[in-house]
Amino acid sequence: MSQQNESTWLTQAAYDRLRAELDELSTTGRRNIAKEIQEAREDGDLKENAGYHAAREEQGRIEARIVEIEAMLKTAVVSEAPEAAGVVELGTVVRATIAGREQKFLYADAELEAQTDLRVFSPDSPIGAAVEGLKIGESTSYLAPNGRDIPVEIIDVETFRG
Repeated sequence: MSQQNESTWLTQAAYDRLRAELDELSTTGRRNIAKEIQEAREDGDLKENAGYHAAREEQGRIEARIVEIEAMLKTAVVSEAPEAAGVVELGTVVRATIAGREQKFLYADAELEAQTDLRVFSPDSPIGAAVEGLKIGESTSYLAPNGRDIPVEIIDVETFRG
């Protein structure tokens, strides 16, 4: 499941990586950006101080990422990938024909992208929402961001091995 749902499936490695990122941003990241903002303030007029505005934007990005990670970790379900049972579910590797081209992807939260060379589609993506729960041999379609209806057929569902 994803952030929109009640839980987020993560491997232990993904959880540990996010926890370390959160710790870094909450401590060193906040300290460093506060220092940059203070130094930029000392440069004078804030209206035309590009360094100040850039530092404030970076502070906003840091705070947004902290909130995002905290929400993810709060709802995280940490486990090994489920054994594939021929059904597209979180943590499975899917081989599908998408718009006539065979593709292989991991159906999981986008945060797992750092753990694999596979493309990752989350349940929040148009294709992810369309394929969830489909069985091998089943077909569907999804509406792409460009407005086109894209056909998808599930060829195989495998266990994610990291």
